[in-house]
Amino acid sequence: MIQEKLMEILRCPVCVKNGEGNLTLYKDSWLICENCHRKYPIVEDIPIMLISEGSKWIETKPEDLKIPPEK
Repeated sequence: MIQEKLMEILRCPVCVKNGEGNLTLYKDSWLICENCHRKYPIVEDIPIMLISEGSKWIETKPEDLKIPPEK
């Protein structure tokens, strides 16, 4: 599980350039950007914050994401 302090500083690497990029924790397995809707998986308690990874899931609805994410 991601610590609250980490959630306070993590931002979407795409949207942070515009001063935004707030992330929502989804089922302790995904971080979803409130702006661009990229979805970053959390694998073994480590958020994978690569733009290419978040972009893979941009069109996927949150309820269709695999829990836990595949490695």
